Amino acid sequence: VQLVESGGGLVQPGGSLRLSCAASGRAIEDYTSGWFRQAPGKGREFVASVTWSGLNTYYADSVKGRFTISRDSAKKTVYLQMNSLKSEDTAIYYCAAHPAPNYSGISFTNWGRGTQVTVSS
Repeated sequence: VQLVESGGGLVQPGGSLRLSCAASGRAIEDYTSGWFRQAPGKGREFVASVTWSGLNTYYADSVKGRFTISRDSAKKTVYLQMNSLKSEDTAIYYCAAHPAPNYSGISFTNWGRGTQVTVSS
């Protein structure tokens, strides 16, 4: 599975961005998809994930109520809608996939190259 992120950029505090992750490869519908981020000087951290059906979603406490993960299976695309952005959300955001349809963990096996999100006035 190949993953390509897009949609990053510079946004002011309180603003919104929507990240997209386009997937290619066979059997992508059997994968759980997720988003991670890595801020400068910090390790990579889990942000959110969604199972293949789109019915089950998981979020880090730091983004609950502000971020929404979703997927469009027909387009093989996963989205991360980010609202009420804060400076501490500044990071490189990575799309990830795990070869199980209903995975609830955070050990993903396939990764995109990342897209930069900067929240600053």
